[in-house]
Amino acid sequence: MTATRIHIWMAAGLVAGLALGLAAALTHSPQLLALTQWLRPLGTLFLNLLSMVVIPLVATALFAGVAGLGDLRRVGRLGARTLGFFGATTIAAIAIGFLVAGLILPLAPVTPDQQAALRDAAQSDAGVVHRAAEQLPTGARFVVDLIPANPVRGAVEGNLLPLIVFITIFAVAAAALPEDKRHALTELADAATQALIVIVRWVLLLAPLGILALVAGAVAALGVRLVVTMAMMIIAVITGLAVFIGGVYLPAVALLGRVRVGRYLRAIRASMLMAFSTTSSLATLPTMLDAAENDLRISRTVAGFVLPLGASIGRAGSALFQAVAVLFIARLYGVNLGAVELVQAGAAVFLTSFTVASVPSASIVSLAPAFASTGLPFAGLQLLLGLDRIPDMFRTMTNVVGHLTGAVVVASVEGEKLE
Repeated sequence: MTATRIHIWMAAGLVAGLALGLAAALTHSPQLLALTQWLRPLGTLFLNLLSMVVIPLVATALFAGVAGLGDLRRVGRLGARTLGFFGATTIAAIAIGFLVAGLILPLAPVTPDQQAALRDAAQSDAGVVHRAAEQLPTGARFVVDLIPANPVRGAVEGNLLPLIVFITIFAVAAAALPEDKRHALTELADAATQALIVIVRWVLLLAPLGILALVAGAVAALGVRLVVTMAMMIIAVITGLAVFIGGVYLPAVALLGRVRVGRYLRAIRASMLMAFSTTSSLATLPTMLDAAENDLRISRTVAGFVLPLGASIGRAGSALFQAVAVLFIARLYGVNLGAVELVQAGAAVFLTSFTVASVPSASIVSLAPAFASTGLPFAGLQLLLGLDRIPDMFRTMTNVVGHLTGAVVVASVEGEKLE
């Protein structure tokens, strides 16, 4: 099944769940209410299947992405500037996501009774999340615990952020190995990632039914207010992405790239439309390369390095979406996130945003470490899957704008004249 068809069926599951849940809430029909309860185990089954594969997928994708760069000392000045740009803009995206979500999401409040009902419905989540919530470190302990004494035990206990840090360190070390040894490790990681992606695609075939089961039960318990809250989340994502493009990318083009904003937008228009319609940065890569070389006059050396690397690891738009999603689920389930929890979530989003796999709704799947590190219920992932089609179009378009902005900035810093 193609990515577009999966998205369509997910949306159909969301609509069916909303319709069934609203009908049960408005009519108080015992039969409809019983049906929503009967469907709940199907949602739990889907959730367990997704949880089963997401942690190894994030681990193998992260290792393959970092180790595949090669010896970081050999990447050179161009690589350092490219990685620096994508890293800095991703941090800015996460901060804007938290800020915009904090301002917009309260416009659709969720009452304590409604939060309690959702938490009750999520009690069937794997105990790993609840154990992680009870063991959240604070202050100096948070910094110390980033380096795990036993990475495997940390993963079993649901403390995934230290596991991700360990994998990153391991991947950097592997990147410094001789070419033949590094290639053997990255080939193994790539093969494991591809196999896990196949499993995810199989699991996503059940997504429409899983989404229907979860949404129907939640809407039956909360009524119209949940629908309004979900719509407000989409508005927050789109607003945040607009602020991010207007406040970070376009000033970077004008000030660092020394390219007129109007000319830049005309040059990347086709790439933006392609990304919006396909929701794939990789599918948009040929259009981006053409715009960079022919319209923006970026050298083939810079464009050929920055754009493929950006399509692989530069996903600031996805990071912003994930930051909003964390606060949305936290508000929905009544989980209070303090400064330390936000740092933990932001760090998990930052690391996993560089390795989002090429599967439909991968930005939802890779939220698992952020959820586990802050004690959010995995049931929230199913709600986000149903909502994902519209945000996915906007965040992929933002990612592509970021790739081209990175190429402009790096080319200008390298001394190329683009005007």
